[in-house]
Amino acid sequence: MGELWIQANERGITAVSFDALPIQTSAPTSDSAEAHLAQAMAELTDYFTGQRQAFTVPLAARGTAFQTQVWTALYQLPFGVTASYRDIARAIGNEKAVRAVGAANGRNPIAIIVPCHRVIGTNGTLTGYAGGLARKQWLLAHEGVGQRPLL
Repeated sequence: MGELWIQANERGITAVSFDALPIQTSAPTSDSAEAHLAQAMAELTDYFTGQRQAFTVPLAARGTAFQTQVWTALYQLPFGVTASYRDIARAIGNEKAVRAVGAANGRNPIAIIVPCHRVIGTNGTLTGYAGGLARKQWLLAHEGVGQRPLL
């Protein structure tokens, strides 16, 4: 999977990204940010070792109201379950916003914890992923999705 960059503020995790330079290069400025980072690292380790299927670390992503609504719907997708962009649009009560859901999904700053990797095409195909399709495929296989139909 490569390295993950995790960032936090006093409210929670603000970013988890793959192989990228940190969005902010300064160290956390509060004890609570340090605690959120430690919790995220522990929970991600548990996820990758097969001991965790859901995350409890507080999140503090910044985005538009619409993006936040999409990210909240993504966060509610259970481990090992996929959904299409249309499914997410329906879940937020805006069935015509499929393309906007795709754009918000692509701007998700908190990879893995907010599981945008669980979103696939309506026809069951893997679609774009900021971490790359190989990572998306690995994450889905890790969750038991790869050996059965995705829908």
